[in-house]
Amino acid sequence: MTDSKRVLIVDDEPDFVEAFRRTLEAKSYQVMTTSSGKLAQEMMSAGPDIVVLGTLAPAGQAFSLHQWLVKHPRYKDVPLIVIDARYEERAARGWRKFEGLQLQADEYVSKPVEPASLVPRIQALLEAATRMIRVLVAEDHTMVRTGICAVLGLQKGVEVVAEAVDGQDAVEKVLRLMPNVALMDIVMPQLSGLEATKRISSECPQTRVLVLTQYDEEENMVVARQAGAYGFIPKKAASSDLMTGIRTVCAGKYFPASFAQISSN
Repeated sequence: MTDSKRVLIVDDEPDFVEAFRRTLEAKSYQVMTTSSGKLAQEMMSAGPDIVVLGTLAPAGQAFSLHQWLVKHPRYKDVPLIVIDARYEERAARGWRKFEGLQLQADEYVSKPVEPASLVPRIQALLEAATRMIRVLVAEDHTMVRTGICAVLGLQKGVEVVAEAVDGQDAVEKVLRLMPNVALMDIVMPQLSGLEATKRISSECPQTRVLVLTQYDEEENMVVARQAGAYGFIPKKAASSDLMTGIRTVCAGKYFPASFAQISSN
């Protein structure tokens, strides 16, 4: 599995980078390294399968690269591990508090850290990234549903296993096909998306529901959470958040992260 996998390490501590490189190469990974955020951006064109973003001086450089990665349409879904500086060095080369609040990474650790301890994390993230995510799309408007399926059909690692035209259709197909993620509109005939979400979360909990709706008021987020949904995306934000949301809820996490704080009672 690791023979063709490329790891990009961005870090300014030569001893750490060299030890990390040797550890990964011993596991048959291809390793690219740089201590420059600007060069790291150029090296992304080589197609690394995962990025390890370590410490860079002056402070703020790692955060700038992070922001570029998570906003880039081509690279935002590449698995990312952030390694922060030692506590006493964070003011000089690590993440400042306001930057940490904007952190979007698959893993976060702080130095000192043994490179060998990071290998299992890298393996797990790569396996998750290459695993096919099976998605059901439930939307009663044909043009909208067709558009969503077309977008998903272009994504690596995603398979649309079924389309549903209403809530009842969605429940029946989820129970038969057991997809990883059910993309669910709220307002649908026969059985509403919320009622369908309740049934799916009760009868097929291994399928995580991601609500995709034009109704983005907070009260709709609350009722979606109460129904058992794992995520909530307004349709106006679907183009930028859809794949991140699907991958996040498939991993058993809430999307956005603040959705977890909404009362489910």
